Amino acid sequence: MRNKSLLKEIAIIISICASSLIAVAQKKGKIVVKNDSSLTKIDPLILNKVNFPLNIAVLPENTTSSTQAVYTSSLVKQPVSNVLNALTGRLAGLNTQQITGQPGFDGVVLSLRGRTPIVLIDGIPRQLTSTDLEGIESVTVLKDAMATAMLGVRGANGAVLITTKNGVRGVQQISLTVQSAFQKPLSLLKPLNSFDYATLRNEAVANELRVNPNFNTGLRFSDADLTAYQSHSDPVGHPDVNWYNQILKSSAPLNRYSLNVSGGNKTVRYFTEVEHLYQDGLLKTSDINTYNTNQYFSRYLIRSNVDIDITKNVSAGIHVFGSIANENEPGVTTATLFNSFLTTPNNAYNIYNANGSYGGNTTFRNNLQGQAFSSGYQQNYSRNLIADFYVKRTLDEVTPGLYVKASVAYTSSLSENINRSKPVIAYQQTISNTGDVSYGPALTPTSAQINTNLISGTTGLDGLGQFRQNYFELSTGWNRTFNNAHDFNVAVLANSDSKSDGANLPYTIQGISARASYTYKKKYIAEFAEAYNGSNYYLTDNHFKYGFFPVFGLAWNIANEDFIQRLSWVNTLKLSANFGRTGNDNPGYFVYLQRYNNAAAPYFGTSNGANTSLAEGTLANPNITYEKADKFNISLQASVLNNRLGFTVDYYYNKFSDLLIQRGQNTSLIGNSYPNENIGRNQYSGMEFQLSWQNPKSGDFSYYASFNAGFQQSKVLYANEVAQPYDYMQRTGQKVGQAFGYVAEGFFQDQADVNNAKQNGVGVVTGYIAQPGDIKYQDQNKDGLINQFDQVPIGPKGPYITYGADLGFKYKNFDMSFLFQGAANYNVYLNGNSYWEFQNNGFGQAYEQQLGRFTSTNTAGATYPRLSIGNNSNNQTFSTFWYRKADFIRLKNLQVAYTLPIKYAKAVKLSSVKLFANGVNLFTVTSLKGGLDPEVYNGLYPIQRVFNFGITAKL
Repeated sequence: MRNKSLLKEIAIIISICASSLIAVAQKKGKIVVKNDSSLTKIDPLILNKVNFPLNIAVLPENTTSSTQAVYTSSLVKQPVSNVLNALTGRLAGLNTQQITGQPGFDGVVLSLRGRTPIVLIDGIPRQLTSTDLEGIESVTVLKDAMATAMLGVRGANGAVLITTKNGVRGVQQISLTVQSAFQKPLSLLKPLNSFDYATLRNEAVANELRVNPNFNTGLRFSDADLTAYQSHSDPVGHPDVNWYNQILKSSAPLNRYSLNVSGGNKTVRYFTEVEHLYQDGLLKTSDINTYNTNQYFSRYLIRSNVDIDITKNVSAGIHVFGSIANENEPGVTTATLFNSFLTTPNNAYNIYNANGSYGGNTTFRNNLQGQAFSSGYQQNYSRNLIADFYVKRTLDEVTPGLYVKASVAYTSSLSENINRSKPVIAYQQTISNTGDVSYGPALTPTSAQINTNLISGTTGLDGLGQFRQNYFELSTGWNRTFNNAHDFNVAVLANSDSKSDGANLPYTIQGISARASYTYKKKYIAEFAEAYNGSNYYLTDNHFKYGFFPVFGLAWNIANEDFIQRLSWVNTLKLSANFGRTGNDNPGYFVYLQRYNNAAAPYFGTSNGANTSLAEGTLANPNITYEKADKFNISLQASVLNNRLGFTVDYYYNKFSDLLIQRGQNTSLIGNSYPNENIGRNQYSGMEFQLSWQNPKSGDFSYYASFNAGFQQSKVLYANEVAQPYDYMQRTGQKVGQAFGYVAEGFFQDQADVNNAKQNGVGVVTGYIAQPGDIKYQDQNKDGLINQFDQVPIGPKGPYITYGADLGFKYKNFDMSFLFQGAANYNVYLNGNSYWEFQNNGFGQAYEQQLGRFTSTNTAGATYPRLSIGNNSNNQTFSTFWYRKADFIRLKNLQVAYTLPIKYAKAVKLSSVKLFANGVNLFTVTSLKGGLDPEVYNGLYPIQRVFNFGITAKL
């Protein structure tokens, strides 16, 4: 009965939606609940003023939580398809990293105080972040335990709340925005031309022969080959093709069109929007096809938010969102094509043979041009529908400030893949002794063209891309002020959130939450919140396991004290703190059940026949439970000098327990894999700063500046690791995710240096024969060997730092803004086909960084070890040589805009016209060398530099 009576965690939804839609107005000791449009007009520059509470109908100064928001005016400055991409550099403590620039996949990885936050849209946890920017009112980060208290078992990692726009009473407003942009790749790898490639590979072969006289000399190029590559005299037999230039365009378009209408009267308020976005890819196409083989992303969406006052005491709302998106790519897929760039040198083969067929050979059987033009295409169609309904009844006749509210939300997504891919046949040219030329296929096709239309994707255990979510909530609340001194605010919520992913059984979270705050004379605030909720993927009688998550908070509005109010230059000054427990539900899909999977069929007699067998899967964990986080936050917020200068300082200390990890002390003797268990403990701590200054308009000129920074430390408190012979090998006590490797000490300069390695306390990996030019490593335990006992923590020692700066000014009708973002104490690992030479059995790509390799004539100035063929167990092992510092600062966004004088706008019957130009990823300064981008440095689809032009007209 308990799981029937407990609806799901409504605590979040109502608190969040209401915090951006309603506010409390006090009048003669009574409370009036009303739509507060002033919240949307708060200047985002005064960061301490945008701390929206999670509570329902609680003024920002009447909460102890730590939040920060960014608004529409800032979001729309960046022409991106994913709203998370517009948050970069704007919110303290929220770290974003873009890992690809591929159209349709250009989202970012979020980290809030070291953890991955949950994303909420209008208070409901949802997966859809590829949405319209024009229809978003604000994006708020909920950082501490109080801000996410009513999330309970989903609040441990913090949250990012996306609040969509609602209509307001007033004259109907119509706004049309048209934007057109072109994109250019921010950074591409720099492969060697054919002559340098052949020269360096010969050098690598010579290096290998010094150690192994039986090494394959067939990898060498002859002097005649080198001459032909240098002179370009034989483009068929000795090609020199820059595949990036051959396959990729220098730029690609991005267009967005958005139309929205809003308004309302005493009864109805509405906001509606339609939008189309088209983002083209960088791949060239050919007129040999009647279809498009380029990577592109196209999306149509519609949003309609309608709120109605049915009677004086009853209001309701219907909020609907729908989108249709189409992604296209070549048949081999864009990811495969970019991987081919990393494995195909410039001299691999000629693009076309004399007879017009694609060139190739037995080593390189897939022609890159053929993959781009003639491998068919694949498409993905996705449809998303969100429908939210609510009805609210005020009960002022029972007691002023009392209300009840019921909400229902439905989400449906469908992903459909169309595969029209086909094999690409490359042909190798053969010249006989008589001079006859013939062509034979380098690769015999293993299959015919694929023609499938499947509802498939990456979600669900069965791979089906169907998703449904049903959300129900019921809430009641009471807010009231007595004698202009005692403010009470109470909310009790119950909710149920059920998600069906593909063919999986529904995953349901349900529970009750409550929140109460008391404020005395607007000076002293006491706040309590709790959530009692859980999910259904556990081994219990009813499969639900619940937890209790309480949070306590205190705050002091110092600015309201008499001794501060005498200081006219102090506008706000608030000290707040909270402490509590939140949870993270991560049970996996019925992991308490022992599974048995199909295994290789045994043979009996001479035929396999119908024999079958089963193999035990990963061990079950019947004791699994939710992860927990005990979180403390203290915050100081202030604004002074008539709200010109504002700042917020936060300190947090979060201790996570019952983290799901695999035992480090497991053994392979049982012949099976151990499950994840709730045994890990981690700690995160840090500080966040927000500082802003805005100069009110003085004549025709005004300006603003805001800065934010986050400093984060972490520590592994317990990891169940095996006993280590040396303290420096212990993972416990180190940073979460700490890298371990060898400490490089440069290159061996000559044979004498190699011979004296042991007495100098350095060496090479055990079993490897050192040569001059090899990387030497510190012998940490002084045993004369370099092995796993010499691997130590490497990388930055200080806190991980993220920061941003938003600067701007306005002069008459002209305005300009700049957004910078950056990171410090940030390292990346350079490895594999995108950085090392001659991988893939010696036939892989080589790059400009290898020109700085160690040679007998380039010792002291060498920036790269001696060249080798294939994998080098010493030089290419994980070490400080490859784990590089990548601190950076990036001009993330710049916008220049001009608003036409009103008289000219009215001349064409418009209320305003704004012309603007903006750019994204315009300039980067980084400590990472070689022209690599600090975010996408591994040869994947590059981040785009975008130049955008647009116009907004309002009627």
